[in-house]
Amino acid sequence: MSTTYLFPGQGSQYVGMGSEAYERSSAARALFDEANALLGFSLSDLVLSGPEEQLTDTVNQQPALYVTSLANLQYMREEGWPEAGYLAGHSLGEFSALAAAGSMSFSDGLQLVRKRGELMKRAGELSPGAMAAIIALPVERIVTLCAQAEEETGLLVQVANDNCPGQTVISGAEEALQRAVELMEEAGARKIVRLPITIAAHTELMESVSGEFATAVDEVNFQTPQVPVIANVTAKPLLSVDEIRRELKSQLTSPVAWTASMRYLLDAGSDSFIEVGPNDVLLGLLKRIDRQAKRTAYDTGPE
Repeated sequence: MSTTYLFPGQGSQYVGMGSEAYERSSAARALFDEANALLGFSLSDLVLSGPEEQLTDTVNQQPALYVTSLANLQYMREEGWPEAGYLAGHSLGEFSALAAAGSMSFSDGLQLVRKRGELMKRAGELSPGAMAAIIALPVERIVTLCAQAEEETGLLVQVANDNCPGQTVISGAEEALQRAVELMEEAGARKIVRLPITIAAHTELMESVSGEFATAVDEVNFQTPQVPVIANVTAKPLLSVDEIRRELKSQLTSPVAWTASMRYLLDAGSDSFIEVGPNDVLLGLLKRIDRQAKRTAYDTGPE
């Protein structure tokens, strides 16, 4: 049996996250200091003190979550938390997991996620989109209704995140997404939550920046992971540098197969899951996948 560390993606951030690691660990604080120097502004001030609207801008949000997750991990190691046998990260969190696995340096990962945030923001301006969480409708039905909405509108909408049984996030052009939402309401979805975002993440609407992002990925000196990292797209371990490059490039425009990723880990014998980053969103999803798995949060969120 083994322990899996989970690293969250966008939406888990809050002002003040990482404060315990920052205050109690000089090594964790050094990561924030390095990030401040690399980015040319005080990311630590933004993370610890806000303002929230600036923190939630995807250009800042992605490096903020990346740095905070790795600072938390540094402090956890000093405090003697159990070693991980596997790592997995949701969307942006996959970059944190790869850095934690020794696949890329902290600085290379930081520059890559900053670039990813900038490019995703630009893609959202070039091809505006929307996202919505669909509650209590089978994912197979959601896929079918997205296809119907695409056929009716001539615009793209698709599954972006298969998070857990009963929670699926769809993403796409506004008109197509709105039609998909109407169809899913008619089909009996228990609840639909429009997300406060104008970016159609994990869809082909990110294609406009995929080439530039692929170039950025190719410039990183990756290493083979020291701990297996489960990929978002394939829900299988990334075993080589070539696989890592392919994964990060395709992840930009492909759905996050989170349910399948967690089931892979459970089948592989992982029986304990620790969420390293801010909040405990991923543990909540895991509970819907397997209620028996042991779930521990380093940081349960703002008080």
